[in-house]
Amino acid sequence: MLARVANNLFWMGRYIERSEHIARFLRVNYFSSLDAPDELSQSRQFVLRSIMYMAANEIIDSDIVLGEEKVLFNVGLNQETPYSIVNGFINAHENARSARDLISNELFETINRIKHNIKAYPVEKLVKSQLYDFTINVVDATSEIKSKIQSTLLHDEVYAIIMLGINIERGLQVARIINSKVSDASTVKKIYGDLVDGNYQWATLLKCVLAYDMMRRSYKKTPERTNTLEFLILNSKCPRSIKNCLNQMNNYICMISKQHEKPVNSAAFLIGKMTSQFEYKLIEEIDNNLEDFMAQLIEKLAEIAVKLEEDYFDISHTLDTKKVKA
Repeated sequence: MLARVANNLFWMGRYIERSEHIARFLRVNYFSSLDAPDELSQSRQFVLRSIMYMAANEIIDSDIVLGEEKVLFNVGLNQETPYSIVNGFINAHENARSARDLISNELFETINRIKHNIKAYPVEKLVKSQLYDFTINVVDATSEIKSKIQSTLLHDEVYAIIMLGINIERGLQVARIINSKVSDASTVKKIYGDLVDGNYQWATLLKCVLAYDMMRRSYKKTPERTNTLEFLILNSKCPRSIKNCLNQMNNYICMISKQHEKPVNSAAFLIGKMTSQFEYKLIEEIDNNLEDFMAQLIEKLAEIAVKLEEDYFDISHTLDTKKVKA
C-alpha cells in the first residue's frame, strides 16, 4: 500500500482510541465527584481542572475560575479545539475516507454514521443535561468501530497498522489519565492528610480505564496507590495496561516489518527495547520516582509514534486532517 494510506490507517486508529478515553474520563471524573468523600474532590472547579489536564494537557492555576459549560463544550463538541471528542471523530472519518479501498464497507459506514451523529449533537443538551448520555454514546460508538475492525478486516498489514495506532494511543491516554489522577490524589492528601479515604481517587482512576472490576478480581483487595499503579502499568494480562500496550505494539510491528534485524533507533528497535525493559520492571522502582517515570514514558511513546511515521509512513504528505501530535 502507499505510505500515505498507511499513515491514514495509523491515525484513524489513534483518533478513535483518543476519543474513547477522553469521553470515559469526562464521564467518570465528572459524575463520580458527586459521591466523593471530601469537599475538594466534590468541587466542580477541581473536577474541571482535572478534565483539562487530561484532555488538553493544560495545568490550570487554582486561582483561575473555569466556566463549566465552556469546558464541557470545548472537550466535547467544539470543532475549534484540537483535543475535542467531535474533532477526534471528524479526523478519524477523514483518515478512513482516504484509505477507503483498504477497509470494509461496514467499518467505513459505521465511522461515517457516528461522525455525523456526534457533529449534529445539540450543544445545549451536552452542557446542560445530557453529558452522561453523550459520553456513553461516544464510548459505545468507539466500541462498535473497534468491533468492526476486529470482525470485518483481514488480520493482515492493514489491520496491524490500525492496531498499532490504537495501542500506542491507548498507552499515551492511560499514562495521561494516571498523571491526572495521581495529581488529584496528591492535592487531596496535602490538604486532608489521612482524614479522608484516599482510595477514592484510585478507584476513580481504575474506572476511567475500565479496569476496576478486574483489578479487584486480581488483587482481591481495595484499590490503593501501589496495587492500582502496578495493575495499570505492569500487569500484562490487563488489556489497558502500559505493558500490554507495548506487547501488542511489538506483535504488530513484527507483522509489518520486513526486516529480521531491527536497525538501531528504528521504530521496531525502540518498541522492542521498551517492551523488554518493562518485562523486568518492579512497581517499587517506578513508584519511588513516579513523576519522572511517567514523563519519560510519555516522551518515549511519542518518540516511537514519530519513528513509526518516519520508517513506514509518508509524513511529508500534507493531509487534509490536522494532526494533533501526542
